[in-house]
Amino acid sequence: MESFLQFFEQMSSGQKLAWIFICLGMSWLLESGFPLFRFSYRKWKHAGVNLIFLSTTILINFLFGLATLGVFAWVARYQIGLLHWVEWPVWVELFISLLIFDLIAQYFVHYLLHKVKWMWKFHMIHHSDTKVDATTGTRHHPGDYVMREVFSLIAVLVAGAPLAFYLFYRIVTVFFTYFTHANVRVPLWLDRPLSYVFVTPNMHKFHHHFERPWTDTNYGNIFSIWDRLFGTMVYDDTSKIQYGLDVLDNTRDEDVGYQLKVPFDPTIKTDY
Repeated sequence: MESFLQFFEQMSSGQKLAWIFICLGMSWLLESGFPLFRFSYRKWKHAGVNLIFLSTTILINFLFGLATLGVFAWVARYQIGLLHWVEWPVWVELFISLLIFDLIAQYFVHYLLHKVKWMWKFHMIHHSDTKVDATTGTRHHPGDYVMREVFSLIAVLVAGAPLAFYLFYRIVTVFFTYFTHANVRVPLWLDRPLSYVFVTPNMHKFHHHFERPWTDTNYGNIFSIWDRLFGTMVYDDTSKIQYGLDVLDNTRDEDVGYQLKVPFDPTIKTDY
């Protein structure tokens, strides 16, 4: 177990970037062979737009990575966080850490991104994609991603987990991000049972529906238990889903300039 965790702690930036494109590529292949919806769009152009947002995410991730190292050093020095108060087997502590990270750095901040109006205006860009596929997982306004990274640091303080646990969590998160956004048809007999524990492709698609109440459901990233526990879970017929947002100009979902200015446009409503 120690050597397994050490592998993640010693991963280079190149290996982490490679993992992103491996997960993205695998999800893209799956959705090409087993699509949930058959879009009429230029797939490479759509991917190019979303990869522009990925480039800003990678830059922010790098800058916060420096801050994260400082936070871990501070946490270790002053013994801050849950795991400094208990003595459990390593695998138990790893699992508890995953739960804490997923709850705070994914579910909770995602909930706030929908409920706090000024935060929602940044998060709108993620929901403005009218052709949700694997690359949509990369589509975050820089302001949106900064808020997510701040909550990741809060989760580190709460968990008191070692760096290896956090890096393992980030690797798992990348997989779920691309797989759950992928335009892939997963058989109901497989997707539905898995959704009792994990966030699945079908489950996450309801979150990308263009109107409430579905837009404000299924906030989880790895575990679906948070949505079930807090009453934000929905599972229905995926054929009813329509992507985009009715408060935005959906014809401009691939206009990067328009998307970047959305949070600062006072004419765009936050209620829909």
